[in-house]
Amino acid sequence: MMTKATALQIDLARRIADYIAQEGLEAGAHLTEKNLTDIFNVSRTPVRGALQLLAEHGQISYKPNSGYFVKDVPVSGGLPLAAEGAAIGVEQLYRDIIRARAEDELADVLLESELMERYACSRPVLRKALLRLSADQLIEKKPGRGWQFLPALDSPQALRDSYRFRIIIECQALLEDGFHVDEVRLRSCKQRFQTIVQSGGQAVTPSEFFRMNAAFHEMLAEFSCNRFIVQAMRQQSQLRRFEEHVAFYRYDYIVEATREHLEIIRAIEEGDREWAASLMRRHLQAALRLSE
Repeated sequence: MMTKATALQIDLARRIADYIAQEGLEAGAHLTEKNLTDIFNVSRTPVRGALQLLAEHGQISYKPNSGYFVKDVPVSGGLPLAAEGAAIGVEQLYRDIIRARAEDELADVLLESELMERYACSRPVLRKALLRLSADQLIEKKPGRGWQFLPALDSPQALRDSYRFRIIIECQALLEDGFHVDEVRLRSCKQRFQTIVQSGGQAVTPSEFFRMNAAFHEMLAEFSCNRFIVQAMRQQSQLRRFEEHVAFYRYDYIVEATREHLEIIRAIEEGDREWAASLMRRHLQAALRLSE
């Protein structure tokens, strides 16, 4: 009998599956609750439920007294929808809340009663949308009543400063003396980006692309083998999460950003890190211009 999963568990299960693919984890790799709670910044309970869901649907394997492991070939079929027949309503509400926040139509704190009245939606649909926003680390549940948007780059000047800071640290990351490429991760990333370009951006949702984009930039920072660069990059990923969610709802931008990522990857593969750093600078400057 399969577990009746919550919307949060289903969303987290999809994110874990994406993580396995993005990191190029090999068959037999151990998936620990502790590691996944650190990666996705959630408690062990939803991680445990997500892993159980993935195992029940043949995406990973479970060994009694040992835990969960990456499978060689996951079964076809995939995971269920969070709610049969409600996915479109939840998706639209999710986008509407992001758009309203971007246009300063929503306050820092969200009350469910006010959102239900504003969007004329049912409580179950609203809860699913809020849980998805929470899983994407855009909002968090307040003690007691309401939800609160997480800290973000809340002014044009803050966004500009962020991009200028990223130009400094991300270009330098590519030039660090200890820079070391994980060829498996880089190749896996390249293949996913090629698929996006070939599909004209339709092979990925904006939310999925945000995670892929953040993972790409963090991966290159990790290749620098400089713990302070990695820490700074992860902080920037969190702060820019909301702004780039908004930007990535434009499919033409997804394709262009992906092409630029592929150029950087090719330069790294060819061993020309100076050129890769120049391409990264151009990539971030283009994103800065787009944000203005």
